[in-house]
Amino acid sequence: MSDYRLRLYVNGQSRAGERALANLKQICDAHLAGRYVLEVVDLVAAPEQAEADAVLATPTLILLAPEPRRRVVGDLSDQRLVLQGLGLTAG
Repeated sequence: MSDYRLRLYVNGQSRAGERALANLKQICDAHLAGRYVLEVVDLVAAPEQAEADAVLATPTLILLAPEPRRRVVGDLSDQRLVLQGLGLTAG
């Protein structure tokens, strides 16, 4: 069972979404290898899911588990901020 459940919202195949996904995979492989599940949700294909999670901008990363839920908005290029957002470093 995975320790971390992540959901990344992107808007179609935008450059920012592609960068966010690449950056997130690099971070997860380095810091959460074998301990995470990543779901990518395309805002265009699933607007109701984005509404349910109150996503107002993309890309948005939501940490679903472990609690508490956390969010990071942007292309996830600042590794320090992403790690803080995931609760992996002190704020």
